[in-house]
Amino acid sequence: MASSSPSSSSAVKRLSNLSNHLCPTNSNPLVKVSAQVSQALSTGLPVVALESTIISHGMPYPQNLETAKEVEAIVRDNGAVPATIAILDGVPCIGLNLEQLERLARMGKSAQKTARRDIAYVVATKRNGATTVSATMFFAAMVGIPVFVTGGVGGVHRHGEHTMDISSDLTELGRTPVAVVSAGVKSILDIPRTLEYLETQGVCVAAYKTNEFPAFFTETSGCKVPCRLDSPEECARLIDANRKLNLGNGVLIAVPIAKEYSASGSLIESAIQQALTEAREKNITGNAETPFLLARVNEITGGASLASNIALVKNNAAIGAKISVALTQLLK
Repeated sequence: MASSSPSSSSAVKRLSNLSNHLCPTNSNPLVKVSAQVSQALSTGLPVVALESTIISHGMPYPQNLETAKEVEAIVRDNGAVPATIAILDGVPCIGLNLEQLERLARMGKSAQKTARRDIAYVVATKRNGATTVSATMFFAAMVGIPVFVTGGVGGVHRHGEHTMDISSDLTELGRTPVAVVSAGVKSILDIPRTLEYLETQGVCVAAYKTNEFPAFFTETSGCKVPCRLDSPEECARLIDANRKLNLGNGVLIAVPIAKEYSASGSLIESAIQQALTEAREKNITGNAETPFLLARVNEITGGASLASNIALVKNNAAIGAKISVALTQLLK
């Protein structure tokens, strides 16, 4: 048998790399991948995963539906295929159609907020689940989507050294090779301890066009990042290296909110302190705490925090899509 030429061997390797990075790696019968997302993955088109908790728990109907549609449109306008992830009637769905998006939006908080720990239960009991960062990362990795866009990831809660309230998002980043594009972590959390915990988990934390880790509603947190990335192409090279080295962990790319939408740091911080006090007085803890705090901060700031939240998600979607496109081009 004739041996392959060096050029053909290189071509095979490039195709193999593309397949390993962007094509579905799981044919689990419990999971349903939409036709559009499946085709995109199988043909090497850029895909961006999106969570669904922001739809069901992040804002009221119909604002949540309009925001979800706008975010998906932004992903498409920037050259990638959106794949919103949720569990409907016990079936994990990777890529929702308009009817499914509307159903989830109308469902609101009756859809169970679903982190990794909840997945088996929601599936087994045929419930509806809105996926958080950890669950969305899990499903994205399962089908081979390397880039995931969200608003902000969870973290170590304030006074977490006493309560041990640490989001499963952080351990998911430590064991799931998906790049998460977010506006940092919510400023209702303990940002320095969150960054320390991410370091313990071996997670590469990068900031986009800045040297400082953003604080969700505001551009700065006072915390420096170990690396800075200044273009989608630089982000793509980092993701590619992380995956090719088989480090087994995710990458967190923190994008600061646009200046025109950045709420006053002192206003937000004052609202956070008030909301934290109320949460303690009402004994609101666990996964109920973050939705309560965000809702109260929005009320106290007269809607300014929600407007900022929506703006940063849209900004992240545009950048995440560009990163996904750059990664696809790099692998080709």
